[in-house]
Amino acid sequence: MTRREVLISGAGLAGPALALALHRHGMRATVVERAPALRDGGYKVDIRGAAVEVLKRLGLFETVRAADTAMRTVTYVRADGSPIAVLDANLLMGRRGDDREVMRTDLTRILYDATAAAVEYVFGDSIATLDERADGVAVTFASGATRRFDLVVGADGLHSATRRLVMGDVPLRHLGAYISIFDVPEDLGLDHEEVFFCAPGRMVFAYSTGAAATKAGLVFASPVLPRQPDPRAVLRERFADMGWRVPAFLDALDGVPDLYFDSLSQVELPRWSAGRVVLLGDAAHCPAPSSGQGTSLALVGAYVLAGELAAAGGHEEALRRYEAVMRPYVERNLSLGRKMAGDMVPGGRRQIALRNHGMRTLKYNPWKRQIIERVTRPLYEAATAIELPAYPMAAAV
Repeated sequence: MTRREVLISGAGLAGPALALALHRHGMRATVVERAPALRDGGYKVDIRGAAVEVLKRLGLFETVRAADTAMRTVTYVRADGSPIAVLDANLLMGRRGDDREVMRTDLTRILYDATAAAVEYVFGDSIATLDERADGVAVTFASGATRRFDLVVGADGLHSATRRLVMGDVPLRHLGAYISIFDVPEDLGLDHEEVFFCAPGRMVFAYSTGAAATKAGLVFASPVLPRQPDPRAVLRERFADMGWRVPAFLDALDGVPDLYFDSLSQVELPRWSAGRVVLLGDAAHCPAPSSGQGTSLALVGAYVLAGELAAAGGHEEALRRYEAVMRPYVERNLSLGRKMAGDMVPGGRRQIALRNHGMRTLKYNPWKRQIIERVTRPLYEAATAIELPAYPMAAAV
């Protein structure tokens, strides 16, 4: 597949990561992105296990390490803001070895900067139609432009338009909750700290990484909401009676231009490709934010897809191998996402009280590290549930 032309839909994380890996294998990539420019904003994301090794092989690990959020503590508070427990962030979040946490916008920029000189980016456009032919895929863009590519990759997220073009409307697996994350102007005095406040069926968190604006997150249990709800109205209704700094967060909603609001949902597909069109990252197998593994799956998937395209004699064999290598790893992380969704949204008052007691007394327990490592072991096992193939590629520049 070397020197082939590949169109990638989506300039988030999976798309630029694939573009970089394809370039390292001698293939040409074009990335089309509906947004008029590289997207800013977003939340912090984890890079764990196998994904860390991918960054090292792509020559980006040191750059990513320099962008680490360096979060110091996680604090659980009561409605009046008084602390229940203050815990070490890396320990509580189960990070091990070279695992990293970075702001999504920083990782997006790192991947873009690593590819901008060698990859064609087309912003403010999108795929309108796909017509597969014997010699490739004829693509018509929303702008009216037409081009031919050897392969088309949908890396356009949970609500992938590329997936809908080739597979129709695929029902998502709803995990019983919604999440919203946005910037808040309020100065909470946080210095590389994160704070959590819980009530039955709801969780609120806020954090600051120092230079970036304070982020607030609201999570609530809910069945599937009516199509196209007003997210600001929903959040105000669901969190109206909560204490701590929640009223100030709700007051800030009208000034948020890029409010992130979505369900905790998964994508489960029997196959990730149709002919010369293949899906990558959340478009193929979103594990839901509850897993903490969406970014890692995207990075590993990009590395494997590019490697198999370079190694195979044709796209059919490459896409078959891509799925064979990735499927067990993906399934392990989908399972993790389902399990963690139940833990992410607290149940009744008794469950919250028991968890608060455990958090409050943990710092006095001489076995606290072993306890947390046992609790977070499923995450570590999911993050390392793949043996990465070694694909020969050009050295990083």
